[in-house]
Amino acid sequence: MNRNIAQLIGRRVAVTALTLLIVSIIIFVITNLLPGDAAQAALGQSATAETVAALRQQFGLDQPAWLRYIHWLIGLLHANFGVSLSNNLPVTELIEGRLPKSLTLAAITTAVSVPIAVSAGILAAVNRESLIDRIVSLGTLSLVATPEFLIATLAVLVLAVKLHWLSALSYSGEIDSLHDFLRAYAMPVVTLCAVVIAQMARMTRAAVIEQLSSSYVEMAMLKGASPARVVLRHALPNAIGPIANAVALSLSYLLGGVIVVETIFNYPGLASLMVDAVSNRDFPLVQACTLLFCLGYLLLVLLADLCAIISNPRLRT
Repeated sequence: MNRNIAQLIGRRVAVTALTLLIVSIIIFVITNLLPGDAAQAALGQSATAETVAALRQQFGLDQPAWLRYIHWLIGLLHANFGVSLSNNLPVTELIEGRLPKSLTLAAITTAVSVPIAVSAGILAAVNRESLIDRIVSLGTLSLVATPEFLIATLAVLVLAVKLHWLSALSYSGEIDSLHDFLRAYAMPVVTLCAVVIAQMARMTRAAVIEQLSSSYVEMAMLKGASPARVVLRHALPNAIGPIANAVALSLSYLLGGVIVVETIFNYPGLASLMVDAVSNRDFPLVQACTLLFCLGYLLLVLLADLCAIISNPRLRT
């Protein structure tokens, strides 16, 4: 790795760290602007003023906002997200029980969607303006224009209600068979893949078409190279950076779409935990979940930048 690449990677990492710090401030400010009182929500409407005041003091809610942010930030540096106001349990313990499930859902969705989307995008780009390209473009455009909650609702209506192939709700117990696996992941994965594949395929198609229109590809074709050789040997290696960006940006959509999907299918992941925390005004839990989603998005963008930097020949000279 030469000096230029090392410097660029260092800058991207520094920008990511600074962005995460700014995001943490925004998250803390927004959660404290939420209507309602966390202590009152935890104790109920029948709680006395003295009890509410005692709970506020116990959790430090009576301190100034800037002081609470400093304490929260110091805790983050030590992997301590605080204590849940509604459960009186460490936030880290609650997240540890939900985060692996969300990561599993994201991993399965990635494993299914990336090969399909990249293959469809390359196929549409190679057969530009053909019937295949039009079918892929029309299908992906239709899926992009359809919100994930509508796709989830249609999946429930068709696969669960009409055909009775799958359950409308995800199964949260142990997975001991293929039936249990499909019951747990089929509906959420189908819904997430429908949107992710569409976005990824369109961006991959655009990236490959841009490379196929370049002068070095035209020169290879004039020299008599076969279409397969032109795509695999010349266009595709130079499109790795843009395709990596397309994959990372599309997968980052999972971080937002998974909130709707987990809620609709009652999937016991991190997103549904955050939705419950918002309802209970559980500020430490909301802040921790939101920060983890933002961190995931920033890491995906950073990974895309690193792939673009490493795959760009101009940065290796």
